[in-house]
Amino acid sequence: MERMAAQKPLELILARNLLTSISTPAFLVDQDAALVFYNEAAGALLGRSFEDVGRMSPEDWTSTYGPFKANGQPVELDELPTTRAVRDGRPAHAVFTIRSANGGKQEIESSAFPIVASEEGSSGAMIFFWPHDRSGRASP
Repeated sequence: MERMAAQKPLELILARNLLTSISTPAFLVDQDAALVFYNEAAGALLGRSFEDVGRMSPEDWTSTYGPFKANGQPVELDELPTTRAVRDGRPAHAVFTIRSANGGKQEIESSAFPIVASEEGSSGAMIFFWPHDRSGRASP
């Protein structure tokens, strides 16, 4: 019976399968906003593959990668699109700076989409991000 309790919800398994097949940087969080996966494209921006990092608590991934406001201060966990998507069950979007494993900084746009499979609320969220283009044009 314990094994069943430890299994991931099917919708998170399917979301992970989707994220592995796309070239847009993306990561997946569970209902507690713990990082449970990110794809190869996200690993390229972050400077480390998910296989090297593994599951991370919200506090761990935000202290490692950010995000940070324009003034360099960390974005509060409650202000993140990720948290808003999981908590409110609605998409959220923001622009901020992240830090890669080698210390480099990158301004990105991030959109978080909740994964809602039942009336019980969100099972997690998929977060897509890409380099921010200040010109207002869509980045490739």
